[in-house]
Amino acid sequence: MGMSLDGRVRSAVAALLHATGESQTDLAAALGVSQAQVSRRQSGTAAWSLADCDAVAAHYGIDAIDLLAGPTRAMESLPAERRRVPGRHANTARPAAAQDGRTR
Repeated sequence: MGMSLDGRVRSAVAALLHATGESQTDLAAALGVSQAQVSRRQSGTAAWSLADCDAVAAHYGIDAIDLLAGPTRAMESLPAERRRVPGRHANTARPAAAQDGRTR
């Protein structure tokens, strides 16, 4: 038998964090929980609830079923615009010219 459902969700969340360049702190802020709560869920000390899975999926713009299916399906479903640009951290602001399309 394959990976448990808990394991698939933890692996999918880890893959999404990596692909987007987000930290556990970033995800926690988006979900309205503490980084420690995300850490406990990711370590397996606490479980991701179905409500958590819905919130995580919505945050990444994917369907909860894709999150529950595991990292491969979650990554295939991740919108291209959510993927990190190599060499740029997720929290790094884009230059002003890129934000409004004008050069300064």
